[in-house]
Amino acid sequence: MSSKNTICLWYEGGALDAARFYAATFPDSAVGAIHRAPGDYPDGQEGGVLTVEFTVAGIPCIGLNGGPHFRHSEAFSFQIATDDQAETDRLWNAVVGNGGQESACGWCKDRWGVSWQITPRALLAAVTDSDRAAARRAFEAMMTMKKIDIAAIEAARAGRQSPPA
Repeated sequence: MSSKNTICLWYEGGALDAARFYAATFPDSAVGAIHRAPGDYPDGQEGGVLTVEFTVAGIPCIGLNGGPHFRHSEAFSFQIATDDQAETDRLWNAVVGNGGQESACGWCKDRWGVSWQITPRALLAAVTDSDRAAARRAFEAMMTMKKIDIAAIEAARAGRQSPPA
């Protein structure tokens, strides 16, 4: 890795599978070098995948197959900004549909336990609107959602009960 700062994610043993999934799912993502263990270690054997270099949406990462000792939590997440509902749906459905889990307010987890925020740019604009009443309405609408529905957020921001037909 040539980056001075790299995110290291601990996996029980699926770092390569996770890196391949991220590269196939998220734009500007790729799998780089795969490093194999030079000897046996507590949760792996010589020759097994020890680390994988990859990028997720341009962010350099290393996946470490360290075993079951540490778990991912929502304290860390990738926040992916989406441009429209189709992109939001595609990414959400890819993460959740590949063994992941839905959560609230645009959050989900992949099958390896890594948390993702699939966040439409329209949501960010709505909840930071200088019109505080509009921002509050959009925020309250978001709080009822799992996957973000951009039309419903925009309707709430505008003070409409439901999106236009």
